[in-house]
Amino acid sequence: MMQEQWSAVDRYFLDLFTLSDPALEAALRASEAAGLPPHSVSPSQGKLLMLLALMQQARTILEIGTLGGYSTIWLARALPAGGRLITLEVNPAYADVAEANIARAGFADVVDLRLGKALETLPQLAAEGHGPFDLIFIDADKRDNPGYLAWALKLSRPGSLLVADNIVRNGAVIDAASSDPSAQGVRHFNELLAAESRVSATAIQTVGSKGYDGFILALVLGD
Repeated sequence: MMQEQWSAVDRYFLDLFTLSDPALEAALRASEAAGLPPHSVSPSQGKLLMLLALMQQARTILEIGTLGGYSTIWLARALPAGGRLITLEVNPAYADVAEANIARAGFADVVDLRLGKALETLPQLAAEGHGPFDLIFIDADKRDNPGYLAWALKLSRPGSLLVADNIVRNGAVIDAASSDPSAQGVRHFNELLAAESRVSATAIQTVGSKGYDGFILALVLGD
């Protein structure tokens, strides 16, 4: 019953704040038709990402985990002229769908989609001289979250904003004995972040059409 209410409230806000449009709806339809898992952020969450990037005045954005490119489109909409977004995706089929969605939304010249395992691609970005990024959005394989955090810190600067999705996992995050490797990856990520003196972070629990979950916001302070 609660899930029905959460989803209904999400629909209310979607209609109230016009949180969708043809490009975003087409991206979701194409992802569903291609059999991608329904793990994209919700419209409200996508708009939040865009607003955070705007408040950050981000010119460079790194996204770890592309899926079908839905969140990528939201983030790209926040970029000023000359801004760039690099997004990382390990699955070639997902990357193909995302590239088409991103191009349809008009951001083919703004978004650089890199195919490969993120923990292998991230060192390549550093070697190529990319970074520091103004905003880094982490939303990929949760088992590798600790590694993503290490690279996010290397590719950031004082003032960079880190955002990590799916950090509650329907409450599984508080179970230290969980056998779920994703829950354990998130727990380790949270613990590393809490112990990291270079950032100030907080966690927000969320409910909605995506169920019960949450995200972390972390501001990089410096050395």
